Amino acid sequence: MNLVQASKASAEKLEHFLQNNPNLNEYSLLQRGYVVELQGEIEGCFILEEMEKGTYWLKQLYITQSEAAVLPVLLESILTMAKQQHAQRVYVHSHQPVVDILLEALQFHPQKERAFVNKYDQRDGNWWLYHVS
Repeated sequence: MNLVQASKASAEKLEHFLQNNPNLNEYSLLQRGYVVELQGEIEGCFILEEMEKGTYWLKQLYITQSEAAVLPVLLESILTMAKQQHAQRVYVHSHQPVVDILLEALQFHPQKERAFVNKYDQRDGNWWLYHVS
């Protein structure tokens, strides 16, 4: 698995990936995101954006259904990247119960009433927080 800045990925592969996944925000992905390459193809993406000093938001996390089994490894790789960027906290907003289970297994903590959560309110889904050590 290779994590590549979206802006440095193969334009042809990225275009193919985005055509097959039209719900993704291409502009944001190209500005601040990464793509996940597996066996030479782009199979996923994410944005790890610093919102405040030491506080990151993992946005637009996506992996194709055929490669969903690598999601735990991908999340661990993203947390390693966050640590390298001196993150103290990583927030995730999840829309899927299966992702909630995975986040809990990876030591993320559910968030209900925190300043960050209230500032970036999303109606559906759950907020999770990981303390980077």
